[in-house]
Amino acid sequence: MKLITRDTDYAIRALVFIAHHKDKRISASHLVQELKIPRPFLRKILQMLHKKGVLISYKGQGGGFLLANSPQRIFLTDLIEIFQGPLKINECIFKKKICPNRNTCSLRRKISSIEKQVLSGLRFITLASLLN
Repeated sequence: MKLITRDTDYAIRALVFIAHHKDKRISASHLVQELKIPRPFLRKILQMLHKKGVLISYKGQGGGFLLANSPQRIFLTDLIEIFQGPLKINECIFKKKICPNRNTCSLRRKISSIEKQVLSGLRFITLASLLN
């Protein structure tokens, strides 16, 4: 289990780079060159961030990407949900079926408590907090 997948990591790195350059449009080519992220992965990630309203995309010469919101309004949990879905530490799945002990499992209660603590901590991480 990974808390942050490759796509989410690449998205965070790209967004931090774009945020550092404030109002300057950053091209996908420039991001590939600076961040050493493979072009096919990065293009897919940038398209998804644009589709979800995190980035503004400008086409043509002088085109590139800008943040759609201030870095203080872009949360790590939102990025995780875009690329990974809801954060779940334990799905309680047994051979692709819901576990029959789900309601009485003491391990599930403990893991659910840990999951709530992790989510609580992650909710306060913004893109702005990653810029420093």
